[in-house]
Amino acid sequence: MKAVQFGAGNIGRGFVGLLLHQGGYELVFSDVAAALVDAIDATPQYTVHAVGEGGGDTVVTGFRALNSAVDPDAVADEVATAEVATTAVGPTILRFVAPLLVEGLRRRSASLAPLQVMACENAINATDLLRGEMQAVAGDEWEALAARAVFANTAVDRIVPAQPAGGGVDVTVEAFYEWAIERPPFGDDPPRIPGAHFVPDLAPYIERKLFTVNTGHAATAYFGARVGRETIADALADPAVAAGVEAALEETSALLEAVHGLSAADLAEYRSTILRRFRNPALPDTVWRVGRQPLRKLSRNERFVGPAAAAAERGLPTRALVAAMAAALEFDDPADEQAVELQVMLRDVDADTLTSTVTGLEPDHPLYRPVREVVAARQAALRSVAAPEEGA
Repeated sequence: MKAVQFGAGNIGRGFVGLLLHQGGYELVFSDVAAALVDAIDATPQYTVHAVGEGGGDTVVTGFRALNSAVDPDAVADEVATAEVATTAVGPTILRFVAPLLVEGLRRRSASLAPLQVMACENAINATDLLRGEMQAVAGDEWEALAARAVFANTAVDRIVPAQPAGGGVDVTVEAFYEWAIERPPFGDDPPRIPGAHFVPDLAPYIERKLFTVNTGHAATAYFGARVGRETIADALADPAVAAGVEAALEETSALLEAVHGLSAADLAEYRSTILRRFRNPALPDTVWRVGRQPLRKLSRNERFVGPAAAAAERGLPTRALVAAMAAALEFDDPADEQAVELQVMLRDVDADTLTSTVTGLEPDHPLYRPVREVVAARQAALRSVAAPEEGA
């Protein structure tokens, strides 16, 4: 059995690739980072170090890597004979993976079982997004090519911090992980992935994860950066930060309970588990890494506006989520391109335009006014700082 994993980064090697290896698949990593591809090919094995309660080391063998920027034909040939294709590249990069998958399906023998395609991204229905990108590439061929693959959405959860220097291609991860996969698309032949669980309806798992783990992680980063904390664990040691994060997650839990009928008690236990994971001292994750790309994280279907908009539409509380968005507006990291762009926009663009452009909210949406208010407040604060400097 063979699996092609698009994205040989820390998640690709330390989570998705690891579980595929444990399922007995021969691993082919596809990436565009030449140095990383060369480093993977230069070693016969790498180690995944799981830290925290229940952790340990796992050695991964039986893999190779291809540079899809240099040799896309070789990648397509591997796809043509694989059982599984997975991604861990980021939702915005899926459009670059799509042509490789389409070409692989073109070369795939009709006698083979359908390729099992799963996008393992921090996005709702990422596999559907990938399928749409593939359809756009294939055009009139799509119907014939689609018969050679099955597509299943997934929800993945494992914290992988910035890696220690000098670690090579080894990966440090937290011990906890969750990989939920839609069961129905596979019929009687699901992929063999130990530790993954197959579910009839993925939506509750996706939204529970995104609106708790992703929302909570980012909220911790933005509240923590505001008070000068360096790591996620240190940020949550600040009572005010912890209270802000907990309040935001209580609001997302109320939404999950209303939409999916999830148990309030189960959600409270899940929140507690997530916050305990964030406090893991063996994961020295920084607020700067977790908070990067604030424009994306403040967009319409992401971890703040997505749940807050749905909550506002149902008359549920959103005050704590809006407070987290206010903290995100203050995220000022000169090393992060989006953080720099956001601060420029706050100085140069009026509040209404910025609110609509960044969040995707319409002026008549019930969440629009409170978000616009925190945008305007951040702009006023920036003006008050700039005024004395201009007069000096």
